[in-house]
Amino acid sequence: MDVKRYQRIFLIVMDSVGVGESPDAKQFDDEGADTLGHIAEKMNGLKMPNMGRLGLSNIREIQGVEKVDQPLAHYGKMEEASNGKDTMTGHWEIMGLRVDQPFRVFPDGFPKELIDELEERTGRKVIGNKPASGTEILDELAQEHVDTGALIVYTSADSVLQIAAHEEVVSIDELYKICDIARELTLDDPYMLGRIIARPFVGSNGNWERTSNRKDLALKPFERTVMNELKDAGYDSISIGKISDIYDGEGITESLKTTDNMDGMDKLNQTLGQSFTGLSFLNLVDFDAKFGHRRDPIGYGKALEEYDERLTEVIDQIGDDDLLIITADHGNDPVHHGTDHTREYVPLLVYSPQMEEAKNLGIRETFADIGATVADNFNVKMPEHGVSFLNKI
Repeated sequence: MDVKRYQRIFLIVMDSVGVGESPDAKQFDDEGADTLGHIAEKMNGLKMPNMGRLGLSNIREIQGVEKVDQPLAHYGKMEEASNGKDTMTGHWEIMGLRVDQPFRVFPDGFPKELIDELEERTGRKVIGNKPASGTEILDELAQEHVDTGALIVYTSADSVLQIAAHEEVVSIDELYKICDIARELTLDDPYMLGRIIARPFVGSNGNWERTSNRKDLALKPFERTVMNELKDAGYDSISIGKISDIYDGEGITESLKTTDNMDGMDKLNQTLGQSFTGLSFLNLVDFDAKFGHRRDPIGYGKALEEYDERLTEVIDQIGDDDLLIITADHGNDPVHHGTDHTREYVPLLVYSPQMEEAKNLGIRETFADIGATVADNFNVKMPEHGVSFLNKI
């Protein structure tokens, strides 16, 4: 059987948009998690007609989203094979890796010896040093930071050390250098942190606002990903949003930064208008960062509806030689306990206008099936993990 191959693949990761607890959710204290389902309930139904006609409610019925008889896209859901539920683990698995040793987390804050070394190397004191949401920590400590110049250090349920600083107190250049130091200190045992994140903000008198000058310093993937294979074979591998940060620049031929989800959709449309051969890879971080972690189901729902409106432009521009893949990297149920990610299935929608009949792709055993499909499409080295579904579409 002849297998259709595509000149361009557009991959959208709706950061944290899970579609129900995974079979192993109990091991992660995530029984009952259902990001998309619970948001739809809180919204009294989601208005997402484009995702509906692609087949979202054919994966599992979502309140307000019509289940259609003939979806535009092939549809299914994927289970995470790696041991984790963080951004890096999910994304690395999408591109063919399996993370068996989870990144280190620090639910009680970072050890004194690390903080002491950070203070000595940067010449600034540290305040905070505990798990917190980005907005709550500013409400609590931003004024003290402005008054003293001390760095706000905090973590989350992810393997991450975040450093917040006011742009008029600590310049962007200095903050980035401080984060470079923190990255150097936490690369190896006993820390092995997945990411260091610079979190600059502005404002005064309790009105604090994080800026778009965020910078992530991630560990390099421990093996080559499908994007490395694409780049080395001469294909384009375009990063939109924080994709380049997540892979520490590995396998990226062009990096387009974004300020928010809508800017991400703008940049995606930009690449849709470009002539290239390869992958355009977008992460929409607002769902996770602005609404999931902040346990704001209504804000999350509105952001999903806003995103769905923008899909009209995307679907209209996708050509017969293009493939659109929509998925997520984990869950972040905004009605679940805590502020952590949730261990969930993620959606899988696969669309090209030349497709004649939508098929149920079933439950995929690993996110790496996407990476395997991308590799198969471009005839580059297949990843160790994942099974291509190219011959099924």
